[in-house]
Amino acid sequence: MAVPMTERKRSALTRGRLPTYTPHVVAGSAIVVAAALMALIGFNAFGWGVLSAVLFAAGNVASSAIVEGRRKAVDKLVTSVVVGAFLVALLPLVSVIWTVLVNGVPGLLAPGFLGTSMNGVTGAVDNASVANHTPVLGGVYHAMLGSVLITLWATVISVPVGLLTSIYLVEYSADNKFSKVITFLVDVMTGIPSIVAGLFAAAFFGLVMGPGTKTGFVAAVALSVLMIPVVVRSSEEMLKIVPNELREAAYALGVRKWRTILKVVIPTAISGIASGVTLAIARVIGETAPLLVTAGFASQINSNVFAGWMASLPTFIYTQIMTPTSPSNPDPSAQRAWAAALLLILLVMLLNLGARLVARIFAPKTGR
Repeated sequence: MAVPMTERKRSALTRGRLPTYTPHVVAGSAIVVAAALMALIGFNAFGWGVLSAVLFAAGNVASSAIVEGRRKAVDKLVTSVVVGAFLVALLPLVSVIWTVLVNGVPGLLAPGFLGTSMNGVTGAVDNASVANHTPVLGGVYHAMLGSVLITLWATVISVPVGLLTSIYLVEYSADNKFSKVITFLVDVMTGIPSIVAGLFAAAFFGLVMGPGTKTGFVAAVALSVLMIPVVVRSSEEMLKIVPNELREAAYALGVRKWRTILKVVIPTAISGIASGVTLAIARVIGETAPLLVTAGFASQINSNVFAGWMASLPTFIYTQIMTPTSPSNPDPSAQRAWAAALLLILLVMLLNLGARLVARIFAPKTGR
């Protein structure tokens, strides 16, 4: 005799389902309850948001346990924990970007900020700007130029060394002892503090050219010490994923090994290599510690990396905060520092976007 549908016991997989509007109701209730609780203990926007999120997760899990059963409730609990962890990880990034935007946009939009240097800008100039409520004078052009030149020379040094090293490790070493030593040293260089790279460059050029030598080229050498291991690792991984069939096909045609590498292997891996180089540039362009001991500070424009102290965006930010032009009125210096920080973030963002674009442009064409 068949058992009526109403008498059948529902399994854990066939429990009831919550209406689609349930999350909206739970979210609204959580916001209202959190607002009421915060009104009792002292309202705070951040605390209100955190409490609302916790109450929403608890209400969502509880309602699911009552109606849908334990399996669905556990699933929603894990989902809430994962989403919460993601938001916690995202919060510092959003906070930094928002703070830099709010404080940096006014200075970045100030007249002449991107096209002038700090040459001739004194404490009296900043005091007059504050007293007369006029736009802050002084710009970041000299620091921006210095960062570009120093990073460019660091790239010129790092890319050939890093690329040739990776070619040796992948194509010639055959996993011998010497290659293992190189791999170990590259791993060590990847983790060295940036100030150590700066001290190395300063000490080396101090022995060669005399104590206290500070130029843009010395700073470029310091940054190249940080760039080389990144270029080696990224290029090595890209060369490893080139199919061996391509090499073997070239060898079968009688092509020499060096020409196979030059005409087959590198063009196949060029998108990943270019992307890795761009990311390496983005990694070092914001370094401050090496530049403090190798390039020094400068308020005027210097386009010669081989002579004289050279400003850069990181050291410009540091000097504007630590030694404001007018100690009695530090606000103009702080405005310039925030604007330079925003400019530096924009440069790093553009470099990361450029890495993605380069990888897409130079990617091997697989279509016929």
